[in-house]
Amino acid sequence: MTRNTLTWMTLAAALALPSMALADGPAMMSGDAMVDHKGMALYTFDKDAPGKSNCNTTCADNWPPLMAMSTDHPTGMWTIVKRDDGMMQWAYGGKPVYTFAKDASPGDMKGDGMKDVWHVLKGM
Repeated sequence: MTRNTLTWMTLAAALALPSMALADGPAMMSGDAMVDHKGMALYTFDKDAPGKSNCNTTCADNWPPLMAMSTDHPTGMWTIVKRDDGMMQWAYGGKPVYTFAKDASPGDMKGDGMKDVWHVLKGM
């Protein structure tokens, strides 16, 4: 390999690292909405208290929480809240984050505006 080729390979690897690191976070942008790593829209619930989910049992069946793993750590606006069942859930700006069971494919946002209390999470 030539020195020039190695320089370009090093530069390409360095530029790829920030985008790979972003993929390790709890969500990413798709258009103007945040999505999980499967491309499913993320939502907030107006009836949640800051840092506390009020969507449990049947509600959580319809609006699955974006769960955090024990190895996850808060970063930037992303925090982790403890749910009533003891499990950990991601929150953005203090608001717990969910998906919607009726969103079947990436890009679906069927829950946006549902009952005027569910909203697609926008902006990072």
